[in-house]
Amino acid sequence: SCTWYGITCDGYEISSIEVRSAILTGTLTSLLGNIITITYIAIYDTRITGTLPSSWGSMTAIQSLDLNDNSLSGTLPSSWGSMTAIQSLDLNDNSLSGTLPSSWGSMTEMYSLNLYDNSLSGTLPSSWDSMREMNDLDLSDNSLSGTLPSSWGSMREMQYLQLNDNSLSGTLPSSWGS
Repeated sequence: SCTWYGITCDGYEISSIEVRSAILTGTLTSLLGNIITITYIAIYDTRITGTLPSSWGSMTAIQSLDLNDNSLSGTLPSSWGSMTAIQSLDLNDNSLSGTLPSSWGSMTEMYSLNLYDNSLSGTLPSSWDSMREMNDLDLSDNSLSGTLPSSWGSMREMQYLQLNDNSLSGTLPSSWGS
């Protein structure tokens, strides 16, 4: 059993990590390596730099990941689509760029995804319509373009959708009306 502040263990395995408002140096990979059994990570409001490790796609038990308000850059790893148990993902207030990975449509348990205030571009992936549990999606303050996918009308649990301050065009699809 572990007894470190901010770290919870289940037997001899780390199950959760929470670090906030701290000055940490280094990258995410050097801090955590590849812990596949972890279910909760929150490292926010720190000075962590670097990119999102693609190897974290093997963390298939992760349910909540909060890396908001850091200095992370690079793209959203398509390998993270393997995190099929994830329910909440917060990557807002970083310097992430690139497109929204269509592979993330495999995150079917996701109910909250916050990617606002980054530099993401490209279109909204129609494959995300399989995120049937999605309740809160915030993609505002990016550089997203294109139209609203009609397939997203199948996301029946959606209550909060923030798309402001992007370059989206077109009309609201009729499939979203029901």
